[in-house]
Amino acid sequence: MKIIILDGYTENPGDLSWDGFERLGDVTVYDRTPVGDEKEIQKRIEDAEIVITNKTPLTRETIEACPGIRYIGALSTGYNVIDIQAAKERGIPVCNIPSYGTDAVAQFTFALLLEICHHAAHHSQAVHEGRWSSCEDFCFWDFPLIELAGKTMGIIGFGRIGQAVGRLALAFGMKVLAYGPRRRPELEAENCRYAELEELLGQADVISLHCPLFPETEGMICKETIAKMKDGVILLNTGRGQLIAEQDLADALNSGKVSAAGLDVVSIEPIRPENPLLKAENCLITPHIAWASRESRQRLMDTAAANLEAFLKGKPVHVVNI
Repeated sequence: MKIIILDGYTENPGDLSWDGFERLGDVTVYDRTPVGDEKEIQKRIEDAEIVITNKTPLTRETIEACPGIRYIGALSTGYNVIDIQAAKERGIPVCNIPSYGTDAVAQFTFALLLEICHHAAHHSQAVHEGRWSSCEDFCFWDFPLIELAGKTMGIIGFGRIGQAVGRLALAFGMKVLAYGPRRRPELEAENCRYAELEELLGQADVISLHCPLFPETEGMICKETIAKMKDGVILLNTGRGQLIAEQDLADALNSGKVSAAGLDVVSIEPIRPENPLLKAENCLITPHIAWASRESRQRLMDTAAANLEAFLKGKPVHVVNI
């Protein structure tokens, strides 16, 4: 059985093993496949039975051009690059990885927030440049230092990751307001409760985005919703870049309405040089790495291989196009 992995490098740049797949078939791993070259994509998978992709698109045209495909696996939770309807019409299950990076993303969310609160990297660099050695006082700081205890974190999207972020917020002594389509009363506690979006926007000192990207959530952080936020709010996004109208956020950062933003995702990735957030004030941007701890990637690898094994045993799991 021929297994083609179209873009394996970000999942495994060399510190993991493909053994879980290799024991199931004949594996070919491409580090990268040109995402805009449909003919090359088709060429690489034309005789494959199993296709594994992360960000390489599998369009209807590609799926129909490769009649041998029996299974498509996503090396991710998201699967928007795959035409799941075209696969369904061909009887091809598409399986994703529903939960692998919960702890990693929650931890990274707070890494962004704590860097905004303390600018630890900046102050360390200043020390190495000799500024502390020549300082007249026993300490110095270049930015206001922010204490989180007693502040309110608004979490938009209260699934697994949102809940994990909420637990960390509570551990820091914050209050949590959660917004999501499905309310679970058992998650509410003295300092954690659900709220309507309007209330969350108006009361939160920090807003963190963890909701899926749907037509109704695309651009949900925009001029109108930012206007409802507290002056000086901090905005975090480790979800999807398209949740934010980026020019509107840049304008809010430059005006001071939003005091700082910590973003691990943007609307087009890799980020375009003309993205307005690159020149915005107090905007911390990282290159979509919240998910990428070695432990998280190992869980992803293990689950992806287990998904394929379950399919081969006739009992597919995590199928998104049933």
